[in-house]
Amino acid sequence: MAIHDRPIALIPAHNEAATVGDIVAQVRTLWNCPVVVIDDCSTDATAQIARTAGATVLPLAIQLGAWGATQTGLRYALRQGYRTAITLDADGQHEPDSIGALLEPLASGQADVSIGAFPERASPARRFAWSYFRWLTNLELEDITSGFRAYNHAAMTVLASPAASLFDYQDVGVLLILRRQGLRTVEVPVSMQPRVIGASKIFRSWRVVGKYMLQTSLLCIARVGYHYRPRDED
Repeated sequence: MAIHDRPIALIPAHNEAATVGDIVAQVRTLWNCPVVVIDDCSTDATAQIARTAGATVLPLAIQLGAWGATQTGLRYALRQGYRTAITLDADGQHEPDSIGALLEPLASGQADVSIGAFPERASPARRFAWSYFRWLTNLELEDITSGFRAYNHAAMTVLASPAASLFDYQDVGVLLILRRQGLRTVEVPVSMQPRVIGASKIFRSWRVVGKYMLQTSLLCIARVGYHYRPRDED
């Protein structure tokens, strides 16, 4: 298996035909890196448009959701010999020209994971959820649901494992399992574009937010959270 020095960009997508082509083209033009679109059972032309723009498309046989699609991409990247992966959304919110800023902490050895953080985007529901999960988990991060991230090989390996397969989103549970394995996470300030089409899968209504918070709380406590022991203060 060849070992690749370049990063690989992973884009989970479900019915993102309106935007995925532009995102793929921008990433390839700016960073000259391979782009993989994980097509989560789209019913539109997402896969065709992504291929035309130059991406490798991984079509899923069943819909796995945002995290399942991302994990599929991470497993593919590891099999292909990539040691660094960037994840970004297909809806155009994440700006590909910020990828360099995400890669810097990994290249310098400062971190194993970097998160593109833009807390200013938070709606009241999002701010409430973030505050609650920071209280529940002791995560010292501002933007805990951002899917704009860079992972080094150690983080990719952890997140491709079966232990990380029960999550729905690339959010709190993912961050906790990384912390449990002793991996370092930093946030990098980035700008994000307003969503052009569609709505957030998590924060589109208070009812959905409540369901998400309950499910995520139970999962974190049962599977990951109780393993954490904060370090003693100096």
